[in-house]
Amino acid sequence: MTKSDFTTSILIDQAPEAAFNAIKNFRAWWSEEIEGNTDQLNEVFFYHYKDIHLCKIKLIEMVPAKKLVYQVLDNQFNFIKDKTEWIDTKLIFELTGENGKTKVRFTHAGLVPEYECYDVCFDAWTGYIQNSLYNLITTGKGAPNPLEGEGFNAQLAEKWKLI
Repeated sequence: MTKSDFTTSILIDQAPEAAFNAIKNFRAWWSEEIEGNTDQLNEVFFYHYKDIHLCKIKLIEMVPAKKLVYQVLDNQFNFIKDKTEWIDTKLIFELTGENGKTKVRFTHAGLVPEYECYDVCFDAWTGYIQNSLYNLITTGKGAPNPLEGEGFNAQLAEKWKLI
């Protein structure tokens, strides 16, 4: 991680275990358009938002109630020149105690201001973490992107060479 990697944090009253379990449930806070397991070590899942953003992500580290690390294996954006900017970056969730509360620190290691997608990704991650994930942990209801139709779109994934 570098100082320029995107990072945001939330502070919650819930136990680290509650936050840990909510984070692993990407469908409840990021997007309902996910195919595959998001909560099992070494499993890969496919995410897409329309034909704007598609990626394959793998859970590579899991320390119960403390840390989750996901690696972006493949990625494509349709709104920037280098559509692969996220490839080999990591989504890191660290949970620590702070004044009797749980701090959830999210770092997208490798997402740096030099990236063309940085401003859009900064806004998106900030909203997902500080609003959707926060609400999922504190109220039980996140605000993920809704299903667009029939769920996993194999044709779209094949077009983008992600399967």
